[in-house]
Amino acid sequence: MKIAITQGDTNGIGLELVLKAFSNPEMFELCTPILYANEKTLQQHRKTLGMPGVQYRLVNSPEHAEPGCLNLVPVTVQGVEISVNFGKAEETAGRMALAAIEAAINDAAAGKVTAIVNGPINLPSMPQGEFPYASLTDYLTARIAGDGVTMLCSPHMKIAMATDHLPMKDVAENLTQELIENRIRQVYHAIERDFLCSAPRLAILGLNPHAGALGLLGNEETEIFTPVIKNIAEKENIRVFGPYAADGFFGDAMYRHFDCTLAMYHDQGVIPFRALDMSQGVNYTAGLDIVCTAPAHGTTFDNAGKGIADETSFLQAIFTAIDIARHRACYDKAHATPLPHHAIQHEKNAGERKRFSAEAQ
Repeated sequence: MKIAITQGDTNGIGLELVLKAFSNPEMFELCTPILYANEKTLQQHRKTLGMPGVQYRLVNSPEHAEPGCLNLVPVTVQGVEISVNFGKAEETAGRMALAAIEAAINDAAAGKVTAIVNGPINLPSMPQGEFPYASLTDYLTARIAGDGVTMLCSPHMKIAMATDHLPMKDVAENLTQELIENRIRQVYHAIERDFLCSAPRLAILGLNPHAGALGLLGNEETEIFTPVIKNIAEKENIRVFGPYAADGFFGDAMYRHFDCTLAMYHDQGVIPFRALDMSQGVNYTAGLDIVCTAPAHGTTFDNAGKGIADETSFLQAIFTAIDIARHRACYDKAHATPLPHHAIQHEKNAGERKRFSAEAQ
């Protein structure tokens, strides 16, 4: 399986994570990694981190990638002078990160790679003229077929976002019944197909303190969430429950009883996820035709260039991308040729049932 890996922000820890991950030869037994990065930048990271032993092979396209080694598709940006300034937020670093992601998406769309693992980016460094998005999920949704939703995954929990990078003052007005319904369907089908869970159980968190306290602290729960949950559970047979007060839900570890939890806004989901399971966390953009994952942390500028970055989350992002790609293949194969419906006898007779005497039988 060919996995595209993008370098992330030039001045962050993305390339350090790559070098550490593929210094372990066992990783090449899982996939053929194809790194989209600037070669000069990669060499500077290797030198600074004292990791010259991590070798790579230059290729022009994933089609020429060889198993058993790190393959590098060189990325350049015309007119951009390459330099690495660890820990600095610079637009040149963001432009290089964006160019790497663009190249990986183009190759994935052409079927040259199976999945994409993105290195951490720094939103303020991204070129605003080319990246007018509030998050990487928004950008991927604009570039890839499908409707993306941010899902944080770990071995112990999954948390999806109804809204993601929105100012708090705009959250409530965006939480419409239509949005909540769409998010529930997206998450439900993602858990079914991407994680091979045949009957997912979903939990919905409330927006307000104590889930609105029966209208005393807000009406979104009673007027929006509860009707949606009841309607979609009855009409579409989706096993969805809530809305739950977020503090008690995580305080009592109720997330353990569900296959995924839908949070209403960014911090409501991200804070408990990082507090409970940060080291193995993965940021997965569910709902897209191309599998896209990333580590659940950012560029970590404070640690950039020091050789102390923890690659665990990045490794989990690779493992998760591989697993999801395999699960999708299995799911699609199983559902490609469903058995035809055979009407039972009383249906063929327009509902009329023939009755026989005991003697005739």
